[in-house]
Amino acid sequence: MTGGDGAHGAYVHIPFCAVRCDYCAFATWTDRDHLIASYLQALWTEIERAVDDGLPPVTSVFFGGGTPSMVPAAGLMVVLAALPLASEAEVTVECNPDTITPDLLAAYRDGGVNRLSFGVQSMVPRVLRLLGRTHDPASVHRSVELARTAGFECFNLDIIYGTVGESVADWETTVCETLRLEPPHVSAYGLTVEAGTPLALDPARFPDDDDQAAKYELADELLGAAGLASYEISNWARPGHECRHNLLYWSQGDYTGFGCAAHSHRAGRRWWNLRTPERFIAAVEEGSSAEAAAEVLDAETRRLEGLQLQLRTRTGVPADALEAAELPGLVEPHGDRLVLTRAGRLVANEVALRLR
Repeated sequence: MTGGDGAHGAYVHIPFCAVRCDYCAFATWTDRDHLIASYLQALWTEIERAVDDGLPPVTSVFFGGGTPSMVPAAGLMVVLAALPLASEAEVTVECNPDTITPDLLAAYRDGGVNRLSFGVQSMVPRVLRLLGRTHDPASVHRSVELARTAGFECFNLDIIYGTVGESVADWETTVCETLRLEPPHVSAYGLTVEAGTPLALDPARFPDDDDQAAKYELADELLGAAGLASYEISNWARPGHECRHNLLYWSQGDYTGFGCAAHSHRAGRRWWNLRTPERFIAAVEEGSSAEAAAEVLDAETRRLEGLQLQLRTRTGVPADALEAAELPGLVEPHGDRLVLTRAGRLVANEVALRLR
């Protein structure tokens, strides 16, 4: 399972949010709306320069953030139109359920978007409040209904487990209510504590490992029973609905990032842009590179990193990359490869330390 030979992705970062969740460490701001127009113009210019420099046709595009659906759809679609899309490219926009309208979805469809990713997080109002989210379960149902009416049959629902105060029954409600919407793709992430976030300053709210393990197992059981297969530790999909853009990341494919803090990779070289929207806009307007820093991976580092990424997926790693006898119950053979079991997925980082 790979992103496909010759694939090249584009990630477009939209750093604007209405409310910043206190667990979020992404490059996002709630007080920069006055920059939206100039930021979109800078994105367009950065892409045009990349095209002039030989950016290949992109096989997948992912608008992430932040809240891409918060900016004017027409402006976002002008940015998309600047990208050289390969035939049948996958084009995803992350959406907050609070921002979804029929007009927005129509603009996306007309502009070439064919996949949506909704930040659901929970289907329990009390847990949504604990997470600092502004939407409610009803808005999730409404958003999915509007998306289907607009012709979007390919979409993802993001959910999060492990919030302190969320019971196992709460989590089961979230998974079951998510499945009632018959999504073709679900991403379920354990809440993590990121340095520099308000959550990191409140140890009483740190997630519990055993609680998260129980909730992961429950999610995997319920999602699998509903026909969504685990194809990466945190991602489940119906056949043919795996996210091609993420597959590109997991197969060490090439991608170009646009916008502030966006990361890129090409043939073992990684680089990333200036973090703040002001500095990004200024650099582009001055005709300077928005690149902040870069690193080049040596062959051995790249090989090991590739194995670590493969281990997270359902295709696993070559059988000689691990000593299976040392990992009873954590890996199982699939032909000439070893794949993590459900128990192994819970300790994937520890298993990765045994890669050779």
